[in-house]
Amino acid sequence: MPQWTIDAPDRLTFDQVDDLDVRIVAGRLDVLASDGSSTLEVAEIDSASPLLVTYEEETRTLTVAYRDLTWDGLLGWLRRDKRRTVLSIAVPRTCRVKAGVVTAPAVVAGFERVTNVKSVSGDIVLDGVSGEVLANTVSGAVESRAMEGDLSFISVSGDLTVAKGTPRRLKASTVSGRITADLMLRPTGHVTLNSVSGDILVRLPKNVEADVSVKSTSGRLVSTFEELSTKSAPGSKSMSGRLGGGMASLSAITVNGEVALLKGER
Repeated sequence: MPQWTIDAPDRLTFDQVDDLDVRIVAGRLDVLASDGSSTLEVAEIDSASPLLVTYEEETRTLTVAYRDLTWDGLLGWLRRDKRRTVLSIAVPRTCRVKAGVVTAPAVVAGFERVTNVKSVSGDIVLDGVSGEVLANTVSGAVESRAMEGDLSFISVSGDLTVAKGTPRRLKASTVSGRITADLMLRPTGHVTLNSVSGDILVRLPKNVEADVSVKSTSGRLVSTFEELSTKSAPGSKSMSGRLGGGMASLSAITVNGEVALLKGER
């Protein structure tokens, strides 16, 4: 199994990569879909902390990581570690991607199958990523642009922003993070949003067809869709109704966060 230890700027090329597993601490990470060869380019690196790169030829699996930074232990990483790496990886758009960062910002763009990202406090941008996407952070924010497919987001205090999303499934859960989503809903689209104290804002087309259910214990509920009705009782608030002919579904639940459903111009 080919293996490299990288402690200085370098560039490697691979014939084919079907699975990618990359984990860094600080710096920056770009993972980009490519129609050409697969490449790994290290622009900057802390020479005292080399990266280990392995390529399993039988499974076409590329792993780029520090020895002590495991995938399962990434979200519990508590060290004051400043190992800095500026890393860019290009692999086929059909590659299955696992990308993890501690404090580094990351961009993951253009993939079509399975994408799994984790972050402690680094912000993550998912640009034009479709297929099945899983995003898990502690306090890092996730921004999804031109989303298609399925997105599952879990965070403690990280924000989620979905810009121009057309999801099959969108499931987001956060304790105090804010959820902001600008969505086009497919007829079979299903959106489930949950928070404890984080606000939820959803913008939908004015001609959307969806069944809506919103519940909160004490948070404010706001809507610019006249079709939705609001009910209030001690310790419970709800807003529900059918927009257009229904079909798609949208549900949001909070304890004391505000939920706002806004009518877009489209």
